Amino acid sequence: MAEGEGGVELKFRIYDGTDIAHSTYSSTTTVSSLKQRLVAEWPQGKTVTPKSVSDLKVIHAGKVLENSKTLADSRITFGDIPGGVITMHVVVQPPVTKKKTEKNQEDKQKMNSCSCTIL
Repeated sequence: MAEGEGGVELKFRIYDGTDIAHSTYSSTTTVSSLKQRLVAEWPQGKTVTPKSVSDLKVIHAGKVLENSKTLADSRITFGDIPGGVITMHVVVQPPVTKKKTEKNQEDKQKMNSCSCTIL
């Protein structure tokens, strides 16, 4: 982004091709605040919905953006076409369920058990 520009027009595409949160954002906007807005504006009735900001991954140009960085820090390519809109992809990554964790612990206990045979 050039130094004189105040913002960039972004939209976010979710898993089914729906675009959300289409707006102009400042280059000082953090990825974390973008995620908060995405959670707030998530369309109702979707089969996959984020429960918190930590469930979301924002992807631009093949890179997952870090929460603590701003758009400028993330080196967002601010479009070759003047007035163009940049599309970012949003992926919902739900937390690991407890059932898998409990099963993995049971498997580890089985693997760690030893048996001795005295002849």
